Amino acid sequence: MPVSVRGLSCDSVATFSKLDNMNKLSNRLFLNIAGIFVGTLATFQTVSCVVEPTDHMHHVVARVAGQEAPSSDVSLFDFTTPGADVGGWIESSDTVRVPGKSKALMVLQKARLFQRAVFFALLNPQPNGAGFAGIRHPTDFDLSQFSKINIKMRGQGQHKNFKITLKHHGEIGDSSVSYEQFFEAPTGEELQVLSLPLIQFEPYWRGMRQNDSQPLDTASITSMGIQFYGGVYEEGKQSGPATLEIDWIKASN
Repeated sequence: MPVSVRGLSCDSVATFSKLDNMNKLSNRLFLNIAGIFVGTLATFQTVSCVVEPTDHMHHVVARVAGQEAPSSDVSLFDFTTPGADVGGWIESSDTVRVPGKSKALMVLQKARLFQRAVFFALLNPQPNGAGFAGIRHPTDFDLSQFSKINIKMRGQGQHKNFKITLKHHGEIGDSSVSYEQFFEAPTGEELQVLSLPLIQFEPYWRGMRQNDSQPLDTASITSMGIQFYGGVYEEGKQSGPATLEIDWIKASN
């Protein structure tokens, strides 16, 4: 006969023992699965943090319709602040074409007494002057209530002729015109403020003036660039190295 233990038979005790072992196994299995699940979530979270893109887009809305025009400057790019970043400026040089051999870049110079951006360009133009070395930055600027762009800068080196390029409506690359204004960089001991009227930005395509293009839409400026040009359609030709030191770029009236 089966032996009873405190009212339970040996068979019953064995059965409960098996059930207890199964429960322990189930608990361990549940904990393992839970651990894998939590670990997977942590992995996904880590990956999402790693692949999250850095936003270098700048968005400036001049004013809401119906308000009076702004009386003060609006900063578009300020390279003197502690959190300044030049990572959004990408090269746009003549190497996009087969004979191109030029180079340009923007770096952030940090010294004990100041901080600013430095635009370096090396221009290797074709014999007719065709060639350019530049950088550009995607933007989201509504400058319709401003009249000019001010840049605190200084030119260094032999060459002083540059241009600012703007694009609107999301247009990029050589397939669309750019709106350009030529300028001679100021030189001297101190950086100076150069003013470029928005109304004087004119449409060009590969260095040639385009007379049938629409005017620049200052309410939808989606790219800003700096370029050291060779002068394919200009009387004066340029080649070699050139440098611009830049503290900030602002819009004003």
